[in-house]
Amino acid sequence: MLAVSGKRQKAARDRMASAARAYAALGWPCTPGAHPSGGDRACSCDRVGCPDPGAHPVSGAWALHASIDPDQLARWWGKRPDANIILPTGRVFDVFDVPAAAGELALARIEGEGLPVGPVASVGGERYLFFVATRGAPVDEDEWWSCHLDTSPESIAETPGMRWHCRDSYVVAPPSVLPYGREVAWIRPPQGDPLPDPLRLLEVLSDSCEAAG
Repeated sequence: MLAVSGKRQKAARDRMASAARAYAALGWPCTPGAHPSGGDRACSCDRVGCPDPGAHPVSGAWALHASIDPDQLARWWGKRPDANIILPTGRVFDVFDVPAAAGELALARIEGEGLPVGPVASVGGERYLFFVATRGAPVDEDEWWSCHLDTSPESIAETPGMRWHCRDSYVVAPPSVLPYGREVAWIRPPQGDPLPDPLRLLEVLSDSCEAAG
């Protein structure tokens, strides 16, 4: 009985590290994130009144540090086994980030119209993340929605519409744990398939956000 309990505890501690290794195997760079601290503080970071508890990188240099090197990942999560997983965007993929109600409407329409869809995750049952092919750094920025337009992850509570996370942004990834027992979980896990063109989904997600109001 004690052996079984010990294995379960080890599995729980290794869950984040295992997930980070799985993302690295897909070629998705990871970096450690903050996590719920319990007690009278919602986040493990030192910031009083953290605007995005448990859902931001530990290091301010996250963009430089993000890695797919398994040895580096082992060191990070060996030191911080409870650290959540942060995935930088604008490298391998971009992410459309929408309210959950809009995400549900969009998935129903995507399925009904037979549109391509990639991985989709739920963030605490409050937001849906749609993973799409990255736009990279287009020559004519004016033809694209700027990645700095309403994409700051910590501002979601203030302006809860759609965000296009691309260059210089990030998302918190499954199986990260958020305050108050909320979790980040896959609705459609990554299968290694090519990611859909973001412009094919942009109209659907925009319409769904308007419909969900």
